[in-house]
Amino acid sequence: MAKTKQAAVFGKSEVSLKPLEPFAILSPDGEVINEEQMPELSDEQLRELMRRMVFTRTWDQRAVSLARQGRLGFYAPVSGQEATMIGSEYALNKEDFILPGYRDIPQIYWHGYPMYQGFLWSRGHQHGGEIPEGVNVLVPQIIIGAQYVQTSGVAMAFKRRGEKRVAITFTGDGGSSQGDFYEAMNFAGAYQLPAVFVVQNNGYAISTPFRKQTAAKSVAQKGVAAGIRSVQVDGMDVLAVYRVVKDAADRARNGEGPTLIEAINYRLGAHSMSGDDPSRYRPEDEPGQYEKIEPLVRFRKYLQSKGLWTEEDENQVIEEAKQTVSEEIKKADKYEKMTIPGLIDSMFEVTPPNLERQKAEYTKEGK
Repeated sequence: MAKTKQAAVFGKSEVSLKPLEPFAILSPDGEVINEEQMPELSDEQLRELMRRMVFTRTWDQRAVSLARQGRLGFYAPVSGQEATMIGSEYALNKEDFILPGYRDIPQIYWHGYPMYQGFLWSRGHQHGGEIPEGVNVLVPQIIIGAQYVQTSGVAMAFKRRGEKRVAITFTGDGGSSQGDFYEAMNFAGAYQLPAVFVVQNNGYAISTPFRKQTAAKSVAQKGVAAGIRSVQVDGMDVLAVYRVVKDAADRARNGEGPTLIEAINYRLGAHSMSGDDPSRYRPEDEPGQYEKIEPLVRFRKYLQSKGLWTEEDENQVIEEAKQTVSEEIKKADKYEKMTIPGLIDSMFEVTPPNLERQKAEYTKEGK
């Protein structure tokens, strides 16, 4: 990616500890400010990006309601981060491998993971982790940052096999404080692996603001120590995210090593539906400031200026999403209940004798 005023890129030969200006293509008002970096996307592809973001926003709103009704287990809202999630996945090939964190259900859904299995995963059902054949994702990782180490392992496998595939992973700004984060990047840098590490910096690690998590001016600067290319991007600009992820993935496939991408986001809602109350740690007027420049508002203005998106288009996608969520939650509700013997079977190819005895006992007790 060529360097411009909007590009915040660290190469191997340059180190800066100054604050960055995130790479962007669209202004908060939806105007093009970086024409030369505009990705080559057709009108239909631009519309598809918007369709997926609107669909994901509606799905998220429905999932929040389902969680409040007690019909889901753990759920982490995504509203405000759709541009990073959708733009990232859209820049990949289906052969590329996604290793998600617990908030990253949209990326793996658009990569082929069924929604109803995501609902089952939220409930702790083993079938949520049974990835369909040909869908190149792992189950969402609950342990903060652990997916980063796994990503380096998957990327190493691709390199050793000579496969033109990329392993991409996601975490939040809090995840960048974990040891796994540094170990994974160091390993990927040392072996020049085809990996893309994305940090969705939404400003808070649950309730801890970013300024209290690190003395670094940015997460992107942390890639310098690992000797890998690092980029900071406006995570609420779907075109900018698409551009930097595609560039990073292409470089990885061509043997040019890994990239760390810090996407500057803002989480509009709670960290999770497990009792988090963002009003206790965020300034009262802060969410309203970001609602004016959030991903859907920005990209909608851009598409409308080109005559590519209407209110009718949006309403149609909203209804499609509502119908899909309704069907998928019903499918999850009807799925066979998990049993202890079934859980044991799903963990072992050959069940150890002691667990076979336990299975027999649980089966006798109807568990």
